[in-house]
Amino acid sequence: MPEKKATVMIVDDQPTNIHALASLLKVDYRILTATSGERALVMARGESPPDLILLDIVMPGMDGYDTCRRLKDDEATRSIPVIFVTALDDVEDEEKGLNLGAADYISKPFSPAIVRARVRNQVTLKLKTDMLEKISLQDGLTEIPNRRKFDQKLAEEWGRARRDGQPLSLLMIDIDQFKPYNDHYGHGAGDECLKRVAQAMAQTLSRTSDLLARYGGEEFVALLPGTDETGCRHLAESLLEAVRSLQLPHGLSDVAPHVTVSIGGATHSARTPKTNPETLKKSADDALYLAKQAGRNRYHHESGYASPITD
Repeated sequence: MPEKKATVMIVDDQPTNIHALASLLKVDYRILTATSGERALVMARGESPPDLILLDIVMPGMDGYDTCRRLKDDEATRSIPVIFVTALDDVEDEEKGLNLGAADYISKPFSPAIVRARVRNQVTLKLKTDMLEKISLQDGLTEIPNRRKFDQKLAEEWGRARRDGQPLSLLMIDIDQFKPYNDHYGHGAGDECLKRVAQAMAQTLSRTSDLLARYGGEEFVALLPGTDETGCRHLAESLLEAVRSLQLPHGLSDVAPHVTVSIGGATHSARTPKTNPETLKKSADDALYLAKQAGRNRYHHESGYASPITD
């Protein structure tokens, strides 16, 4: 499978300048173009942001300096490197751009070799940084997101739910009697169990907005934006069944002859007074406790709903 090309966005109000740079870079990179700072901001905040922005300074309306400032002030776009490509070649102009957060500065008329080299250097650095960030947010054993990623996503989705007025649901998931499993079958088998359970549950989540993460030890968490209590229950039942279907033998379990999970769920509105991400987590955790108290291998919602065991 061919390696995916990095994306470079060229921002200039002169189509001839865009064409010159695009012709120079299109063989090695996917090219996006914008003829204004305003349009560049919209595209940079989109679902497929660029890996690098080549930005002209002198443009009508929002100039390159203001565009760069706004990119660096926005958490969603501040990590995108910016190279100014401009006819302004005074030291003061270059210093101003670099102080705003630009990664580099290319003066017009430009040398094709210099443009290629500086673009290559910045794209390589960006991709390496992205890879390190991805690793830092992934659980090394199960290869699903880790707790740090979950905490970031929860804060982000809570803010979105408060703006949009949509419900936010959370599932706390625990592998039933995992310590006896580890002690009996060994830590190698325990690690394999964690991996298989994680992957089975991850494959059950069908929406890209949903997140399954390893919360710690044998605990997992599923964050479900825009999901009401009914949807939360349906997905929890699917997760229970996905783990049961693995049929991983568990000879020391008094719940079932195979590995099972218990799940606690909560659904909150971020606009409700005195609610916050911590109250959502506590509600789901309390529901998980009740699911365990009721016999495990089941789902309990904070409202008092408990699904039956279906083995």
